[in-house]
Amino acid sequence: MGRALRIATGIILFAVVLWWGMALHFRVPGPPWLGTTIALGYALAALVVLVRLRPFWRAAAVVLASFGVLLIWWSTLRPSNDLDWAPEYAHIPYGELEGDRLVLHNVRVFDYRTETDFTPHWEDRTYDLSRLRELDLFMSYWGSPWIAHTILSWVFEEGPPLAISIETRRTRTQQYSAIRGFFREYEICYVAADERDLIALRTNYRGEQVYLYRLRTPPQQARAILLDYLSSMNELVKQPAWYNALTGNCTTSIRTHLRHLHTAGPLDWRIFANGYADQMLYERGLVDTRVPFEQLRSQCLIVPKAKAGGDGAGFSARIREGVPRP
Repeated sequence: MGRALRIATGIILFAVVLWWGMALHFRVPGPPWLGTTIALGYALAALVVLVRLRPFWRAAAVVLASFGVLLIWWSTLRPSNDLDWAPEYAHIPYGELEGDRLVLHNVRVFDYRTETDFTPHWEDRTYDLSRLRELDLFMSYWGSPWIAHTILSWVFEEGPPLAISIETRRTRTQQYSAIRGFFREYEICYVAADERDLIALRTNYRGEQVYLYRLRTPPQQARAILLDYLSSMNELVKQPAWYNALTGNCTTSIRTHLRHLHTAGPLDWRIFANGYADQMLYERGLVDTRVPFEQLRSQCLIVPKAKAGGDGAGFSARIREGVPRP
């Protein structure tokens, strides 16, 4: 094995070692110091093996064998629906479809006083899919322009829209961490809610920058996407699943639903750097393209309108004022 190849192989192996070290750090049960100690010990031992054990192929084999042991441990980590959930994730939605009549259970309609002070309400709501007219996309920014939280919302001729957000389902003691989201720290959940909950929470109480894009989606396609969402929501009631910050997050999960329907479009780097997903939609003609993109984006910023009237009745209609349809 040539020197350059040995070095490249060693770097790749040690990069995987570092990933496993972080997995040990976050997921070993017990006090935090225990996971940290085991992670550091594993990384140091692997480094010593790669540097000192000869011939190199033997060192590589030992490190690869450690990956196999860790994979066995990793497979024992199981998601659950039976934990002490934070109040906003206490229930997960599920539903039944009878013809055009969708009955959805555990729709979240919280009354907020602050981000953390609220009165919980969970409702059963009925939606007439024959009166579905529009599918909209919300993009919410809380920090980096590279990353946004994406929410789809289905608009009907009558009644409030149905907004669904794909999120980490956290317990009372967990805080969100983008890094921990790579390491089976959180279960994935679908939050079905009134826009006065999901959207106003972000615009009026968290201070996030939220944009609303009205999509070029025929009602039949919007219906198919909603029913694919429903299938996943019902499945999670029976079999919980892990959230993954790269492959199973709010945006990649949307693409998975579109792929089920053979409408996902080509893979694009902005699916992962989803703060720029609106540019991708503009280039593909899925939003209004009659004006330059930056002008459209400014028209789609809904924060001033959301704050002007509060989160009472008429919220959904008010935030759509001036937002162009494609």
